[in-house]
Amino acid sequence: MHDRPWWLTTALSGALMVMIGAFGAHVLTNELTPRLMTAFETGVRYQAWHTLAMLGVLAWRSVVPLPGQRLALALWAAGMLLFSGSLYGLALSGLDWLGPLTPLGGLLLILGWLALAGIVLRTRSRV
Repeated sequence: MHDRPWWLTTALSGALMVMIGAFGAHVLTNELTPRLMTAFETGVRYQAWHTLAMLGVLAWRSVVPLPGQRLALALWAAGMLLFSGSLYGLALSGLDWLGPLTPLGGLLLILGWLALAGIVLRTRSRV
């Protein structure tokens, strides 16, 4: 299984997303300002969607391995780390220097989707 590290990364991202979401819902609701709670929830939501996207690409890859699929996975993983991670850190610590990491993470998430589009455009007959 050549994609074992990606399956593991995706599984751990899913588990962490559920744990972090539960922590936010059950512990942080009355502790954070509405603005910080919204930021925290946005991090969870984006991590959830991109974890599901990674799962989809891995399933697709197990049937039709194509160049560029791992690039999309890597961009999404890095994007989640920076985007969601910076929002979690900002909400929990208030460290403003984490703020600039959020748009950088968002850019990586977008680049992951564009990499996916590139795969489809390059391999029309096999997708």
